[in-house]
Amino acid sequence: MKPTLALLSFLVILFMGCSGPSKKKDQKNVLLSQLETALDTLAKVWYPKTIDSAHGGFWSDFDHEWQKVGPQHKMLVSQARHVWTTSTLALYHNDPNYLRIATHGFHFLKDHMWDSINGGFHTLLVRKADSLKVRSTGKSAYGNAFAIYGLATYYKASKDTAALHLAKKGFLWLEEHARDPEYGGYFDVLQMDGSWMLTVTETDSNHENFIRKDWKDQNSSIHLMESFTALYEVWPHALVKERLSELLVLIRDTITTEKGYLTLHLERDWTPVSYRDSTAAARKENFFLDHVSFGHDVETAFLLMEASHALGREHDSVTLVKAKKMVDHALDWGWDASTGGFYEGGYYWDDTKRTIEDSRKVWWTQAECLNTLLLLSKLYPDEPGYYDLFEKQWRYIHTYLIDHTNGGWYAAGLDTSPEAEKRAKAQNWKVNYHTTRSLINVIKMMKGEFALTPIPK
Repeated sequence: MKPTLALLSFLVILFMGCSGPSKKKDQKNVLLSQLETALDTLAKVWYPKTIDSAHGGFWSDFDHEWQKVGPQHKMLVSQARHVWTTSTLALYHNDPNYLRIATHGFHFLKDHMWDSINGGFHTLLVRKADSLKVRSTGKSAYGNAFAIYGLATYYKASKDTAALHLAKKGFLWLEEHARDPEYGGYFDVLQMDGSWMLTVTETDSNHENFIRKDWKDQNSSIHLMESFTALYEVWPHALVKERLSELLVLIRDTITTEKGYLTLHLERDWTPVSYRDSTAAARKENFFLDHVSFGHDVETAFLLMEASHALGREHDSVTLVKAKKMVDHALDWGWDASTGGFYEGGYYWDDTKRTIEDSRKVWWTQAECLNTLLLLSKLYPDEPGYYDLFEKQWRYIHTYLIDHTNGGWYAAGLDTSPEAEKRAKAQNWKVNYHTTRSLINVIKMMKGEFALTPIPK
């Protein structure tokens, strides 16, 4: 179904919502049905198609028609996200088939991606003939965070103590190697044995992410918080609680600016990294290191509220106010009020001048924003604008992001990225964790079953 045809499916909703509370209820029932169908079709296009029975874990690369093409390297982040997703589907549906898939993925993490010599999880494995070889030359706190996230959720679904044991080992490995006891937070870029790279001066090809070696960053920080939230639920250890609390405050009060957006990279002592005063060429080359990422801002708003809830801070107004501010800032600047959808990135040139520098509407950003908009509508029922924006965001996703012919989501919305129609449906950085989480969460919210929202009266 092309975007223009997909939009027609919403005409019923528009007409049904013209008058009366019963009409609005009917409208929400139709919307809920669409969301449940979207979740079902999404899960079925990914599984069992992506299961790699030959090498373990999951196949990584599929083209726009879901043909298996590409190098099929095994990246820790994507493999762990599959474990999380299938475990979450198993819990949501109470389905042993998804649990068996999750078990398959767990064994790959345990048997192939854990470094039995140095500890921690390898970042990337590649196929060599019929065997797997370690390609990465260092470790990543970000990648290890997703391993913990997947393992903790798999343990929740399976009660397999081997998974919880491995999640604990991953947490304690990060505690020993990645955490900065002087300034707090974690270094993402580590050497193979887990040592820091502060004293490394050579920039040869063996050093991954060399430009970021001395810095801390928002992306690894928010996903460490996400993983510790999941781990704390199944292992309520005092140290996990302490580190989760530290990350929540650090992200909320230091990494997030007063305006309501995340600083992407920071020095060890949390001084922001900025290319604002550099040449135009340097700013363009390093845009990925220094810009406003609306998707991360809105995703982080949700993750902060989730972490606060896990810690039992039911009346944590400081976190709630900051999360709302982050979403409002993204809506004020990064939201396409005409068509819907959030842009990829902007830039503050000074305190008043700002511009959109990347107008793509990337799939994961749209999924995370759908989730957070509905959550805010539940937490702020006196501000109906959030629910209206949630509905518009869903119309955008249904029209421009979901491939109604081949299944799955395009990498970016076709309104701003028409070439995405022929781009890969799956690769190491594009799996189904953001989309599955968002759809399950919003379905639960609409049914009044989501833990972070008030109980309906």
